[in-house]
Amino acid sequence: MRVFGIAHGGYYCLVHTLPPSPPRSNGIIGLAGTNILDTHVNVVYSFRMMNEPKTLQEAITYFSDPERAFQYAVKLRFPNGEIYCPRCGAQNFSFIKTRRLWFCYPCKKQFTVKVKTIMEDSALGLDKWMVAIWMLANCKNGISSHELARSLGITQKSAWFMLQRIRQALKERAFGGTKLGGSGTEVEADEAFIGGKASNMHADKRKAQEAKGPTMNKTIVQGIYDRELRKVRATVVPNVRRDTLQHMLLKNIKRGSTVYTDTAVGYDKVAYHFVHDVVNHTREYVRGRVHTNSMENFWALLKRGLKGTYVCVEPFHLSRYVDEQVFRFNNRKDGDRKITDAERFAAAMSGLAGRRLTYSDLTGKSDSPHHETTGTGTAEITEPF
Repeated sequence: MRVFGIAHGGYYCLVHTLPPSPPRSNGIIGLAGTNILDTHVNVVYSFRMMNEPKTLQEAITYFSDPERAFQYAVKLRFPNGEIYCPRCGAQNFSFIKTRRLWFCYPCKKQFTVKVKTIMEDSALGLDKWMVAIWMLANCKNGISSHELARSLGITQKSAWFMLQRIRQALKERAFGGTKLGGSGTEVEADEAFIGGKASNMHADKRKAQEAKGPTMNKTIVQGIYDRELRKVRATVVPNVRRDTLQHMLLKNIKRGSTVYTDTAVGYDKVAYHFVHDVVNHTREYVRGRVHTNSMENFWALLKRGLKGTYVCVEPFHLSRYVDEQVFRFNNRKDGDRKITDAERFAAAMSGLAGRRLTYSDLTGKSDSPHHETTGTGTAEITEPF
C-alpha cells in the first residue's frame, strides 16, 4: 500500500492506493473490492475535512461533488456494503461507473440508489435532494417551496413536490405500532384546531362560517406527549368525539399510564383504561405535575411554521406538515445531549426507502402517467435508505 498527500479543493488529502481485492462469492459481479465505495481503480480518499458535513455550508460544498454525493447515498442505502437489486433482491449485477447505476441480470433492469425511494424517477440530482433534506430537517420553522426553489435554482412546482416527498419520508414508521408510556409514566394528550380565522375571511364566507361555529372550518390534530421519552406523536383526526379521541389513546398509550388532559368531553372516560387527571384551563394551567404545557409547546411550534412559513395549507396535505414538525421536535435532544444537524439529517435520510410518493397520489389526480416497471404507491418497507 502506498500513501501520499495531494491538495484537493483547499483541503489536504491522503490517497491510499489499495491492491486489487479478490472476487466476491455472494453473486455480486462487476465491482472491485469488498464495498461499493471501492471503485474500479481501487482508490479511497481520506479527507482531513470531516467525512460528513456538520453545517449547511459544509453540506452544500460536500454534496456539490456528484461522485461524493453518490458514495454517501450508497453508504446509507446499503450500510453493510451488500448491494442488491431493490426490485428482485438479487445480487447478480454489473455496475456502470460512468452512469452511476447497476444492471440487474435476473430482472433485466437498471437500478440506481433512487429506486424504491422518495427520489425515484426524479430528474433532480442527489446534490439538490440532499441539500433540500438538510434544510427541511434542520430549519426550525420549515422552508417554503418558493425559498427552496430560489436556493436550488429549480421551479416552485418542483420544489413543492420535492418537499412533500421529503415530508413523506419524515413520517414516523412506528406510529400506532409501539406504544408510549407505561406504569408510572406520565403522558399528555391534547388536540389543536388548525385553520384560518373567520375574521380574515370575506364577509359572505365569514357569516357562513360563524353560523356553523368557531371550529367548524378547522382541521383537528390530536397529539400525545411522553414526558419520559420526550417524544410526541400527532395525527389528523376527523372529529373530537369520544370514540375518536380515546381510540387514538388506546392505540398509542400503554394501559396503566398516567394521562393528563384538559376538561374536553372526549376524554371523560379515559379513567377506565388509564390513571387520568385533568386541568381546567378556565381556572388554571398547571396544578403540580398536572398540565398539558408540553403539548402546548408543540402546538406553538406547529402553528408558527404554518402561519409564518407556509401561510396556506390545504387540509388534504396537513398531515405531512404535522409529520415534518413531529420529526424535528422528536430529534431535538437525545437525553440531555443536543442532536446535531448532521445527526438529524442522517435520521431523515434513513426514512427515504419504501416511501415513494407519485404526483398523482399527492394531488389526487388519476390521469398522470405511472411508471409500471418501478411501481407506484406509498407502501412502506423496512430497510435502510
